[in-house]
Amino acid sequence: ETAVQVDDAIGFRLVAKKPAGDADNSIERDIELATGEAEGRAAVSKLDTVVQLTGFSDAVYAEAYVCVNQYDILLDIMVVNQTNTMLRNLSIEFSTVGDLKLVEKPASYTLAPYSFSSVKASIKVSSTETGLIFGNIVYDGPGVNDNHCIVLNDIRVDIMEYIRPARCDETQFHAMWTEFEWENKVNMSTTKEAAENLDLRAYLKHIMDATNMACLTPENALAGDCGFLSANLYARSIFGEDALANISIEKPTDSSPITGHIRIRAKTQGIALNLGDKISAAKVALPE
Repeated sequence: ETAVQVDDAIGFRLVAKKPAGDADNSIERDIELATGEAEGRAAVSKLDTVVQLTGFSDAVYAEAYVCVNQYDILLDIMVVNQTNTMLRNLSIEFSTVGDLKLVEKPASYTLAPYSFSSVKASIKVSSTETGLIFGNIVYDGPGVNDNHCIVLNDIRVDIMEYIRPARCDETQFHAMWTEFEWENKVNMSTTKEAAENLDLRAYLKHIMDATNMACLTPENALAGDCGFLSANLYARSIFGEDALANISIEKPTDSSPITGHIRIRAKTQGIALNLGDKISAAKVALPE
């Protein structure tokens, strides 16, 4: 079904009619585009991945926009010369800890007084481990034999960028649970105030969102009013690494705190430890 719409540039044209139910969504999108709200949200999300590498009082200020794209990490670094002298042979030297490999070394260049430059570096990721990128800025100047070095702040790679919810049957889950040798047990405990408006299923959803894990326990097994909940969770990394978890929590009365524990099992120590850290952080940041 089509309708005639006036176009200032080409006169009349035929456009598809939107279903009546989409009218509100269309109006909201138009308002977001007109006010720039959509672009603003995208800019804020990008700012969340900006890491300050040096201090504001350093001769060279640097910050990096960290873009994670599956197996690659792209660092877009802004370097600012905060002095009134020319800085020669300025270069950024990176080193990595974990299964990270620097693909290309940033070239050295000369930076004029109070000017800035953009430098890019690419890093390959080969497994779901805690990644750490560190380094320094070296440059010559203002004197002939003046060599300077500024140590950069570390950049930590979040493993949640590589963990994805996945599904498996009960037989596969128990086989992997028996096979995997690394286990991390995290005790769960909330305050009465935090758990006042939070039931066990909502708390399970909160843990799933924090760890990017899927719940394998059927919905009908979690239904009903009960002061106890037990469920199996499963996730897989983009590198094919499995992560298992079993959550057992209880809340005897509506005014009671939520207590219990989560056991995490994985083939590698890094995944088990890092998922435990994510769960510990999620215990503090409870949903409202």
